Amino acid sequence: MKYAIIGTGAIGGFYGAKLAKSGQDVHFLLHKDYEFVRDNGLQIDSCDGSFHIDNVKAYSETGTMPQCDVVLVALKSVNNHLLKTLLPPLLHNNTLVVLIQNGIGVEQDVERDLPGVQLAAGLAFICSAKREPGRVSHQCYGSINLANYSCRDKSLFDTVVSEFRDAGIETGQVEYHEARWKKAVWNMPFNGMTVALHTQTDLLLGNPATRQLIREQMMEVVGASRALGVSGVDEAFVEKMIKMTDEMTPYSPSMRLDYDYHRPMEIYYLYTRPIEIAREAGFRMPKLEMLEAELKFLEKNL
Repeated sequence: MKYAIIGTGAIGGFYGAKLAKSGQDVHFLLHKDYEFVRDNGLQIDSCDGSFHIDNVKAYSETGTMPQCDVVLVALKSVNNHLLKTLLPPLLHNNTLVVLIQNGIGVEQDVERDLPGVQLAAGLAFICSAKREPGRVSHQCYGSINLANYSCRDKSLFDTVVSEFRDAGIETGQVEYHEARWKKAVWNMPFNGMTVALHTQTDLLLGNPATRQLIREQMMEVVGASRALGVSGVDEAFVEKMIKMTDEMTPYSPSMRLDYDYHRPMEIYYLYTRPIEIAREAGFRMPKLEMLEAELKFLEKNL
């Protein structure tokens, strides 16, 4: 199938390059490093084996890109207002758009702006970064869960899952609401806490006080998911996420990097939206509400 990558950064660059390496027809939208990647290709420095993609099909605007069967959106959600303009040139009647983004509520808002578009959620479990043109550093993990949100063509969705797996990407096929809230169990504590305390994941878990706070924040997400009737998000999953992070390479999540580089942080979909949804269901997340307030303060004073 023909793939488009919208946002060739740490996430889009990695998964797009893996698909291209496996022989898929992949078209990459780039911004600051468009000319560099066009001329020099895309380098993936990976803990699973580094590789280079030559002759990248690189574009600086979607208007010059072909219509594609699958569009992987790996933009930060703070840029989702651009999708109303970016996506239409890429879509045909059966295109599937996969939002590989953090947070709760992104699909609902894209569906509102582009009625009838077929959507799936992509929940990436990966430590990667892009700190220089045309080069992605993949530190550890790399799996992705795909969840059908509004894809009418089940065979298309199943084919995407299969082609991800054929590209060497560990890919799960999961229920949408469970997938989004499970990702929030990790994202809501670690993204914000690394910013608020100016630290990394290993130091947060290495200190008994912040380790306990992280666990309590995770349990707030579990409580919110239960109040919303979402199954599969429980204390056992919290312990699994803590164990996974203990074993992870010391890591600065995407929000910490955004803060360090003076970029807008994804506060709305990672904090404000899920907190509002939980409150409407009668559940409060006081520790995460406090973290949201701290992040808003820090962003305003960047």
